Amino acid sequence: MNRDNDTWVAQLSSAGAEREVALTELRVVLFRNLRKALAGRPHVDNSFLEDAVQDALLRILDRLDQFQGRSRFVTWATSIAIRVALGELRRSRWKDVSLDSVLDDTDYAPTRAVDSSPSPELLVQQEALFHKLHELIETALTEKQRAALLAELRGMPQDEIARHLGSNRNALYKLTHDARKKLKSALQNAGYREDELELTY
Repeated sequence: MNRDNDTWVAQLSSAGAEREVALTELRVVLFRNLRKALAGRPHVDNSFLEDAVQDALLRILDRLDQFQGRSRFVTWATSIAIRVALGELRRSRWKDVSLDSVLDDTDYAPTRAVDSSPSPELLVQQEALFHKLHELIETALTEKQRAALLAELRGMPQDEIARHLGSNRNALYKLTHDARKKLKSALQNAGYREDELELTY
């Protein structure tokens, strides 16, 4: 059945058989669109897609009042499903990785964040700044702040960091926000100017 935007919203907001039919058809559409969007990605099989679609449907139903009609309803719903699926893929990558193993990874080097294009003098200044930053991460932060910030820098999703720390996203945001403020203040006290700190913030 071809539905316009208003019909999708009305039927999914209703009760009874009409809603179930709309849900069934939307599930089929989302499964097909997700399979096409994620084709070739590792760990994406029918079971993964079915779980992602189910999670996406719950979010879509919860956010029906946020649909503003700027695109086709199916396009809007598919974008939610893709975000759900990609988020799950990111989390699954880190699922069996311990926070300790992330923090023990010594591969994070200041030169990764240094721009290699400037003059040799500026390059030396940048490297010195990042070495100082690493020193302060080790000495100026609490153990929990250090763990959260380094895990974030190394790409661990916030949901996984929060899970490892026995926390939640809001508390984690405050933890890393406070850590950055503390580092910025310590760098300024060490003599670095505001324009130099733009390299790190």
